[in-house]
Amino acid sequence: MTYAFDPELAPWIEMFPQTPLTDIELVRQSENDLIADVPVYEPPIPLDVRDLEVPGPQGDPQVPVRVYKPADADGTLPGLLYIHGGGFVLGSVAMFDSHAARIAAEVGAVVVSVEYRLAPEHPFPAGFEDCYAALLWTAAHAAELGIDLERLGVGGESAGGGLAAAVALVARDRGGPALCFQLLGIPELDDRLDTVSMRAFTDTPLWNRPNAELSWDYYLGAGVRGSEGVSPYAAPARAEDLSGLPRAYVTTCEFDPLRDEGLTYAQRLLQAGVSTELHHYPGTFHGSALIEGADVTQRMIADQLGALRRGLRAALPTSKA
Repeated sequence: MTYAFDPELAPWIEMFPQTPLTDIELVRQSENDLIADVPVYEPPIPLDVRDLEVPGPQGDPQVPVRVYKPADADGTLPGLLYIHGGGFVLGSVAMFDSHAARIAAEVGAVVVSVEYRLAPEHPFPAGFEDCYAALLWTAAHAAELGIDLERLGVGGESAGGGLAAAVALVARDRGGPALCFQLLGIPELDDRLDTVSMRAFTDTPLWNRPNAELSWDYYLGAGVRGSEGVSPYAAPARAEDLSGLPRAYVTTCEFDPLRDEGLTYAQRLLQAGVSTELHHYPGTFHGSALIEGADVTQRMIADQLGALRRGLRAALPTSKA
């Protein structure tokens, strides 16, 4: 198909790898090579960054996390459990280091970024339970982390957005930590793959229907996607009741197979009485935010940081001379 990509994005598309998810190790290497070319974020204020291991789900290994905190913060700060993207099979804390650091520095929050287990080596519920375990640890250690528990949120991008939605659901259902906000960036939410955008976008850059099919097969196991009984903690679009969830910020991209499931989930949140802000970006595609110099990407970043400040009730941090 021919797509009306944003003119600032279109020249870069040929530089993105088009490797299908059929060879996971090759795709992981291609992703590492791509991210290596992305400029490193330089925070405007000093950050304290620590790598820790926290208790995992019962009977499972510990979960590595990276904690980012403004170094000169006074008093308690908002907290955000951040969950990286990668279709449940790719990505890492290191790969999304700049994004987590930007949130900590420019929102003024303590960010706990989770190194959850990846599929297909570790299918659902491994990664999901790792994320929830990290939330439980964050809440239990809020005082030493300098987090105000009244201002604790969860967020992520792509599969991380889907996992963030799932963590918000399970925290509600299990009586877990009370969350004030959920950031669902271009979220992967629905294993049924039956939206207009999912059916139409079979050859879009970075993410398309063939990769979405493989992603869910790796995460759920072969032959499971689209069947009855898939857990809403795996595919939050399957949740029948979205009431009682924290206020939400949802983003979608025009030429992204995940577009319509994000739009629908935002609408359903609103219908369930959840205060929800939705931003849709014309001319963009899944992962186009890697092209940071484009005006639309700059707007996406500014919009997201603003939403986080509002949702977490954060005071704007100031640079130290």
